[in-house]
Amino acid sequence: MTSSTKRARCAGATLAELVVVLGISAVVLAVAAPDLHALVTAQQIRAASGELLGAIAHTRAQAIARNGRVKLVPRDPNGADWTQGWTVFVDRDGDRQPGPGDEILSVHGPLPPGVRVDFSFTQSAPPHYIAYNGAGRSCSETNGNASRLGTLSLFHGEHIRRIKINMLGRVRLCNPERDDGCEGAQAPP
Repeated sequence: MTSSTKRARCAGATLAELVVVLGISAVVLAVAAPDLHALVTAQQIRAASGELLGAIAHTRAQAIARNGRVKLVPRDPNGADWTQGWTVFVDRDGDRQPGPGDEILSVHGPLPPGVRVDFSFTQSAPPHYIAYNGAGRSCSETNGNASRLGTLSLFHGEHIRRIKINMLGRVRLCNPERDDGCEGAQAPP
């Protein structure tokens, strides 16, 4: 036999070798699966909190640029569930809901399944909203000079992130596991 024929006969794996490799792969995957789930939930809450933080910053920037009041509201018809997504808009008709006469600035879709949001502001009864005035301060929807501060808490499994808005309207993202001054609602059962 020539050397090229010998190489062609030896190239490949036997069925026994393939079964061993598949068995080892299955064991490694079974060990890594719980860690993979925790990694996915941690990434989902980081992404959700970052997107909501970005929407709040966008609301504030638009209020300053327009020198007028701009609102961020949940897309939930009852105005209470932030997991359904949110809308940034200029409420020209004053009805607290984005509509035909309003200027819609951005819309965000629902958060991943399993993410929960708790809203705790100076006026926490629905409808929930975040409003900024032309000076970039968080305000009431009826009074542009009344500051409205509070915390949005996001929960996903054992992970928690909080978005805090102070009385000047400045916003920050914190993790209660490692950041001081990151108090907020307790994790749901």
